[in-house]
Amino acid sequence: MEIIQAPAGCFDLLHQKPFHSPSISIRNRISSLSLTSINNTSPLSLNNSRKLLTASCSLLDDALSGSAVQTFEVDPMLDIKKKAMVVSPGLKGTSIYLVGINSTMKSRLGNLLAEALRYYYFDSDNLVMEAAGGEAAVKQLLDMDKVGLRESETEVLRQLSSMGRLVVSAGDGAVQTSTNLSLLRHGISIWVDVPLDLVAKEIVEGGVRLFGSDISPTASHSEVLSRLSMLYKQMQEGYAIADVTISLQKVAGGLGYEDVESVSAEDMGMEVLTEIEKLIRVKKMMEDAARPF
Repeated sequence: MEIIQAPAGCFDLLHQKPFHSPSISIRNRISSLSLTSINNTSPLSLNNSRKLLTASCSLLDDALSGSAVQTFEVDPMLDIKKKAMVVSPGLKGTSIYLVGINSTMKSRLGNLLAEALRYYYFDSDNLVMEAAGGEAAVKQLLDMDKVGLRESETEVLRQLSSMGRLVVSAGDGAVQTSTNLSLLRHGISIWVDVPLDLVAKEIVEGGVRLFGSDISPTASHSEVLSRLSMLYKQMQEGYAIADVTISLQKVAGGLGYEDVESVSAEDMGMEVLTEIEKLIRVKKMMEDAARPF
């Protein structure tokens, strides 16, 4: 836990509490799938920790000479939330779709954006898996009925696209057909571009399985990386159609990090909100230009 020293009693301190959305059910069903607790309000394991700030200083009153200590919480997401408050009015509840090869960063970023914008978070692959009856059922569909699986992915996206105020971590099925790509146009699409070497490391060391893929987490790093490269080439054209590309590597370079793993979800979240703000500004300029004199 990080301890920050600052004068106490010398200025007023604002206790900024983290936002917790109320328990509101937006939809109880997606297709034949029952959804519960779809809003994610649990703290992020690595990127939403609260910092304890201890403040102390000498009191100005001679009769009370000495020092005083105040302890209060500082929200590390405060800058993200401030940015979200600026962006939110122009966003007008438009949903955000995150595309790109699934990774820990993509999931964390989705949760973070949902919290900051007071949106609801979905992972479309998880919804498809539940609708299919679990991981084993998805594997069977991959072997015997790929068309049926793709249709299920499309139906989930169609239902999600009819709703607003969502952050959706979209699976690779979202960029494989023109129908699915058109459904993404109902919101703002963000390509979260994470280095394949980092994704391969997560698969091998964390035992992560990519939805709809036969890449085995028990394979060697080089083999997994090779398979990921092939998958990336197949999906790259679809990813590139996204409204915005957020590259983990570029964010790391821009912040002066030597290691891409030093980039936090907050760093990526600020970049996403900044790019969305630019899109909103351009859209407004185009709308103003189209108005008759």
